[in-house]
Amino acid sequence: MSRTGTTGSKKRSRTKRAGESAFGLLLVLKNLLMTLLALLLLVAGAWTSWGTAQYAMLVQAKERGTMTVASCGEERCWGPYVPTGGDGERRAKVVLAEAAAPEKGQLVEVTVEPASDRAVRTGPGGILYAWAPLGGAMLLASLVVAGGLRMRRTAWGVGLAGAALLVAAFFTL
Repeated sequence: MSRTGTTGSKKRSRTKRAGESAFGLLLVLKNLLMTLLALLLLVAGAWTSWGTAQYAMLVQAKERGTMTVASCGEERCWGPYVPTGGDGERRAKVVLAEAAAPEKGQLVEVTVEPASDRAVRTGPGGILYAWAPLGGAMLLASLVVAGGLRMRRTAWGVGLAGAALLVAAFFTL
């Protein structure tokens, strides 16, 4: 029973109902925006990673071989390339990202991107290194999922998976 002595429910004003509807709509729009932002981060990370990972992962790459690290600059290393299979030809110089290269004078298995002199490291280290941008995107997306969507357990899972990918890439190189 209410204070007025009637058992019926009290009707809310039209203004209050409209305000509650607008607030609910804003919450739905916020959640939708945060979901789209998290998905955008993950798709961008996967897209960036796939540009290199496809050459490191696919067995049917045309040019596979070894590169001897001759010299390194600030971001790139270069050296001669000797094919071990496929339609490759010997090259005097191919370029490899410094982070994926071993020490000077060592051999590393690579594949050469078509119509370029850019080499991509193969094997577990090369594959994990190629997927490193996705790992970083997963870390960023976990912050959006935790803060914007209030899904803390999911955020922990995504963040830990991204961190594990980055740590694995670091230790396999």
